[in-house]
Amino acid sequence: VGVFLEAAIDNIMLYRDLEQINTKLESYNIELEREVQERTRDIAISNEQLKEEKHKSDQLLLNILPEEIANELKRDGKSQAKLYDNLSVLFTDFVNFTSYAESLSPGELVAELDHCFRAFDDIVHKYDIEKIKTIGDAYLCTGGIAEHRSQIKEVIMAALEMRNFMTNYNDECRKLGKQGMDIRLGIHLGPAIAGVVGSKKFAFDIWGDTVNIASRMESHGIPGKINVSGDVFNACKDDFAFEYRGKMQVKNKGEIDMYFVEPK
Repeated sequence: VGVFLEAAIDNIMLYRDLEQINTKLESYNIELEREVQERTRDIAISNEQLKEEKHKSDQLLLNILPEEIANELKRDGKSQAKLYDNLSVLFTDFVNFTSYAESLSPGELVAELDHCFRAFDDIVHKYDIEKIKTIGDAYLCTGGIAEHRSQIKEVIMAALEMRNFMTNYNDECRKLGKQGMDIRLGIHLGPAIAGVVGSKKFAFDIWGDTVNIASRMESHGIPGKINVSGDVFNACKDDFAFEYRGKMQVKNKGEIDMYFVEPK
């Protein structure tokens, strides 16, 4: 009897030990599962944060580079300059900017420019053309980078909207007793080189005779008008109303046919 009793006690002790072990294992498994869930949640949150940061980085890159160029830069770490056969280049410039600037504080001046250039940016985005840069009070944009066609109609439509925006802007300024800023706009069409310069701070730019002539179109225009070259006229003479100005002498370019363009 003593032997059986001792064996029974041993079995009871063993069973109790096993129960304690199972309880500890269950507790450990629950804790482990909780930690796994927390780690999984943390990883998911980190992945979402990474995706969000990548999206922000991509958007910042697209703010300064055309999508095609940005993708090439991300893929290859560099971007090759390209010759485009037919870019439509638009320059704008505020005519009386210096005198207007003198009437404003630095903060007011920057706020006014920002207001106008933000509106221009929205117009450029609407017509799916590319802003290249602002140079002081000048604004440069082009069509033909993304679409691989001149986009001349879109560029003219953008110029007309910019001109209309400035007309309304000046009306509001004068109601408030402010001077306002008259604008000249010029467009030319032709081949140009486009590419990225810089390594620490990227800048996308365009170069060539087409760009220079577009600048001359702007400087040879008059306030409130969009001055375009004969090449622009020939490209879309059936789509807009053109007023021929005659052949005008342009520095280093000789005589160039010029037209004012308006909607039909």
